[in-house]
Amino acid sequence: MASDVPAYIPRLYGRRQDKPLKPRQTRLMETLLPRIAVPDPEKGPIDLKALFPDTEEIWLEVGFGGGEHLAWQAAHNREAGLIGAEPFVNGVGKLLAQIDDEGLRNVRIHFGDARPLLEALPQGALSRLFVLHPDPWPKKRHFKRRMISPWFFLEAARLLRPGGELRVASDIPDYIRWTLMHAQNAPSFEWTARRAADWKTRPADWPQTRYEAKSLKEGRHPAYLVFRRK
Repeated sequence: MASDVPAYIPRLYGRRQDKPLKPRQTRLMETLLPRIAVPDPEKGPIDLKALFPDTEEIWLEVGFGGGEHLAWQAAHNREAGLIGAEPFVNGVGKLLAQIDDEGLRNVRIHFGDARPLLEALPQGALSRLFVLHPDPWPKKRHFKRRMISPWFFLEAARLLRPGGELRVASDIPDYIRWTLMHAQNAPSFEWTARRAADWKTRPADWPQTRYEAKSLKEGRHPAYLVFRRK
């Protein structure tokens, strides 16, 4: 790895499961997931043509939570291939149910840590990259666990095509500042906002998730940050 990459790299922490899966989700984990799973990135580079033979437009969501955003994007952009990475089994189960309900054929899932997946994808593979409401790891000693980092911006620059978008959302003011701080030190990206409304108002093609609805109900207002690959 290049010498300018920081010594720390975000890795998987915390629980992998909350409450037991519903019977249907368990069945889909056993039947649907194996058919749409991304190959193990620890075994080498990923061939995106094998995953999406007729698709040039590839989008990736890192940590898709309950899958509402990813499923909406897949349903409204059938010409694009979407990959979702999520280590939390309950989130994977929820997304599988949405894929099954809506007949989404343009979604692939990486059930696990996003870091090896990012490293296994080819250069310039993505047109969009989403990191929506990542774990803020609020304690200072845990900052090195945050997904947004110098390492992440280097990987995002490698993966996104010129003109591609990196979208980051958070309802935690410190994490918003943290993201903008690292973006300023990422010369391959420019923040697209020109006025406050650009980051305070959710774009029309950015659906609301259950997490966001909960944060608004509790009085926390998200920021919607869009960075363009130069």
